[in-house]
Amino acid sequence: MQVADESCVFSMLDEQALRVAISRYQPDLIVPEIEAIRTEVLLDVEEQGFEVIPSARAANLTMNRDRIRDVAAGLGVRTAKFSYAESVEDLMAHAKSIGFPVVIKPVMSSSGKGQSVAKSESDIQASWDYACQGMRGDRKKVIVEEFINFEFEITLLTIRQRNGKTIFCEPIGHVQERGDYQYSWQPQHMNPESLKAAQEMAAKVTADLGGAGIFGVEFFVTKDEVIFSELSPRPHDTGMVTLISQNLSEFDLHARAILGLPIPSIECIEGASAVVLAAKEGHNPTYLGVEDALGDKGIDVRIFGKPTTRPYRRMAVALAIGPDALARARAAAAKISVH
Repeated sequence: MQVADESCVFSMLDEQALRVAISRYQPDLIVPEIEAIRTEVLLDVEEQGFEVIPSARAANLTMNRDRIRDVAAGLGVRTAKFSYAESVEDLMAHAKSIGFPVVIKPVMSSSGKGQSVAKSESDIQASWDYACQGMRGDRKKVIVEEFINFEFEITLLTIRQRNGKTIFCEPIGHVQERGDYQYSWQPQHMNPESLKAAQEMAAKVTADLGGAGIFGVEFFVTKDEVIFSELSPRPHDTGMVTLISQNLSEFDLHARAILGLPIPSIECIEGASAVVLAAKEGHNPTYLGVEDALGDKGIDVRIFGKPTTRPYRRMAVALAIGPDALARARAAAAKISVH
């Protein structure tokens, strides 16, 4: 929007406004970049001849965690045990059936909003309330799933090409707090068998969704297996590390895949990213400490340009390369404050 020739602002859940914008601008490509979209409109306009990236079906299925999880399970992909609840009573019953602790999150949200862990029956009401607060859209529904005692989590950036085979970036390790990504690094080292299993599952699910573009496919990795977690049909927040760790960032790769341009090779060096968080509510923020952070070799900072702040909102990211990239990226991020 900051560099576009034209722009307009409206709720993507407003069906009429979305239809009017598509009719007015007659886009060559419709590239959804958030989950909270009236995806039924995308299904309709795709039938009319508009191209949705990667496909209207992918946008529709992945807007809601229940639908994409059902697709993965239907394809025989290993997932955590899960169920759905539309009331706190439902949630209690399913949590007891799966067994505590359980992870609870809205079927539609973004960046981990509304996600919590219920360790016992006494946590269920608070988890339900928190999930409802973090929901996007108009579906009051949560997913409750088995708590996986994983060794680490990865995002496997998976690129479906128009004129070539599906390819993968090196796995990205990441850490979440409050259900939200805080820092990531690439590559995450893992044994070849686990990596192959993740690639096969990612290829299977993205092939079912179809289209061209980049997908952020998340997995839990345990000592014994790789377990599908979630999928986004767009560049992934943990993948911002690729702004410094790869010759082609996830955004470059998404653009090339969308436009049918070749991707001869993806080269990766050790890199890391760490988020810069806001501490309070505010408008038109300023950033202190950026100059200090950039004083270290191999550090870059990207400010997102968000006009408002709130506690824990991600406002920027610090990037680092080198063998100690993760520690340096986190140190750089800590030097920056949002006011």
